[in-house]
Amino acid sequence: MIALLARELRLALRQPADSLGAVLFFILVAALFPFGVGPAPDALARLAPGALVASALLAALLPLDRMFGAEEEDGSLDLLLLSGVSPAGIAAVKAMAHWLATGLPLLLAVPVAAAMLNLATEAWGVALLALALATLVLSLLGTLGAALTLGARRGGVLLPLLVLPLAIPAVIFAAGAIEAAAGGVSPAAFLYLLAAQAALLAPLAPLAAGAALRGA
Repeated sequence: MIALLARELRLALRQPADSLGAVLFFILVAALFPFGVGPAPDALARLAPGALVASALLAALLPLDRMFGAEEEDGSLDLLLLSGVSPAGIAAVKAMAHWLATGLPLLLAVPVAAAMLNLATEAWGVALLALALATLVLSLLGTLGAALTLGARRGGVLLPLLVLPLAIPAVIFAAGAIEAAAGGVSPAAFLYLLAAQAALLAPLAPLAAGAALRGA
């Protein structure tokens, strides 16, 4: 498992365009909000929690369609499935690699996006924690979605339509935590709910994705 994770990270480092593209997309979407709603600081501050979370999750979706697709095309996915590692284990490693290669770089860009959206600096730490959990949830859901749409026609179109509705609770909890922190209220309840969702998906999503890979 560790060797497989190291392999996935090496592949991500050889193709940094996916991670860089997600970060740039995140920043650009955040930068569009001041143009859309106007530069008024109060209006931006009210929109900041939801805009920050939505921008990050949309950016994290970008590399998902290549999670299994490239390996299916060159036949290496079949070799992985025959390597002795369980399909659920392969899916878990894929989810972790996606979060490390996409979720973590997005977290580094959170202060830039938060400043553009006039988010109160007191909420930046909570924003980082909430987005870390929300992107982890999306990586787990995205792995399941990528496995389910593997080999399907127009799978790249189906994938976000499948994953985004399932990610709505994560958006609500993460935005609620950031809004609470910005308003001087404890965000603990929202963060606990977000962590519970991640903990629930951590075993279930790879098992379901592994079953989908086995039947692909």
